[in-house]
Amino acid sequence: MYCGVMEHINYHHLRVFWTAAREGGVTRASEKLHVSQPTVTSQIRALEHVLGQKLFVRSGRNLVLTDSGRSAFRYADEIVGLGQELLDGMKGGSPGREVRLTVGIADVLPKLIAYRILEPALRLPEPVRVEAIEDAPERLLAELAVFGLDVVLADAPVGPAVRVRAHNHLLGECAVSVFGASRLSRAYQRGFPRSLHGAPFLLPRQHSALRLALDDWFDREGVRPHVVGEFDDSALMKALGQAGLGLFPAPSPIAAEVCRQYNVRSMGTIESVRQRFFAITGERKVKHPAVIAICEAARHKLFQ
Repeated sequence: MYCGVMEHINYHHLRVFWTAAREGGVTRASEKLHVSQPTVTSQIRALEHVLGQKLFVRSGRNLVLTDSGRSAFRYADEIVGLGQELLDGMKGGSPGREVRLTVGIADVLPKLIAYRILEPALRLPEPVRVEAIEDAPERLLAELAVFGLDVVLADAPVGPAVRVRAHNHLLGECAVSVFGASRLSRAYQRGFPRSLHGAPFLLPRQHSALRLALDDWFDREGVRPHVVGEFDDSALMKALGQAGLGLFPAPSPIAAEVCRQYNVRSMGTIESVRQRFFAITGERKVKHPAVIAICEAARHKLFQ
């Protein structure tokens, strides 16, 4: 008979660790759990002792997850989620419980597209609290890697050169339309899209997926636009287009909203220029209910 001492994982310690990892440190975890900072620290250390692994290391004034910590967090995230499901099931469900969705939005993503992608999450039966962060994709992916975000919305997948554990979920693709203020669009409408040769254009900056696709199309068609400005902020690009400073591109599914919001005209669609959109998560299988709603609605409605 085996008479050794078996160590067990304490669910409460696991939840404290999960909260510290999700909230970004001991201080915020203690505030969230309404316990002292030493209590949080001691319970994380107790879990580390049982697992035989260091879960956090100090980087300057911050705590960051080790490789073992990131692995443990993935398990803890699922275990804590199942624990909440068990409680809800035994209590007959908690229809009023708020779902939190922390989403990173790549700064090159059109705001109207971001809204259309996010909208289904706000229509779930349970209340959803969305926390949105707009930044450069590389900084958002770094935040995703330390579990600071549930999902990143972007116009390009994570490439093999990016050293971040992330999974691309294609939401869909669409054609691109060209828009302009009434006077400008009328001047270049005849013979579209060949008429775009020499036309003043407002374009995304050269690192964006849409700009690369447009430049490739311009080269193939022998069209040489006069580039007036290049932008990271698509809303600013559209606002200057509204002022008549140049024509500008936008995804075709939001053509009606672009025309209405910016008082411009759609000159036509370039079907061969395709823009793709992705939800990027830390897990291969999407589990967050709001992210599931986003993916399904985008694939079956927005980009159908």
